[in-house]
Amino acid sequence: MTKASPAGADPWPDGVHAAAVAAVEALRAAGLTVATAESLTGGLIGAALTSVPGSSAVYRGGVVAYATDLKHLLLGVDADLLDRVGAVHPDVARGMAEGVRHRLGADYGVGVTGVAGPDPQDGAAPGTVWLGLAGPGGCRVVDVSASGSRSDVRLATTARALAGLLEAVTGATDGPGTGAGRRPEPVLEQP
Repeated sequence: MTKASPAGADPWPDGVHAAAVAAVEALRAAGLTVATAESLTGGLIGAALTSVPGSSAVYRGGVVAYATDLKHLLLGVDADLLDRVGAVHPDVARGMAEGVRHRLGADYGVGVTGVAGPDPQDGAAPGTVWLGLAGPGGCRVVDVSASGSRSDVRLATTARALAGLLEAVTGATDGPGTGAGRRPEPVLEQP
């Protein structure tokens, strides 16, 4: 079952739509912002967030760094790390989340990297996915691997990233953060 957004955008599976709405509402309630760094999802997380009315108050922007070298050039992921482990690794997801948070001046950074399939990449099987969530309290990385078709893996990753963001934000709203108008300044320099 899919649900079209009120603006008539392409329909999203219910799990993605519900997670995007909940994440945007939580961010707005807390006065916090988010930025996304996406590889295998190709912008789906940002598209899901921006399909929610009012998302402009919380979504700073996103970087689609599909090619491995762009993870370094645009997000600052360590080039030696990428050479050593490839693009599909928990430390790469961490670097993507931290990099986009820092460079786009957001309270939270979401980074996803993985293999949608059908072929393996960097020794990782199709469906292998890592989610990085960087915020005021630090960064954590979660294995959000999924199975199914290429489309299934990408949509499952999108839903899990949004759910992870919601969990991070609702846990952070009880303590001090950088929200309520205290947005970090964007950093635009090249590494």
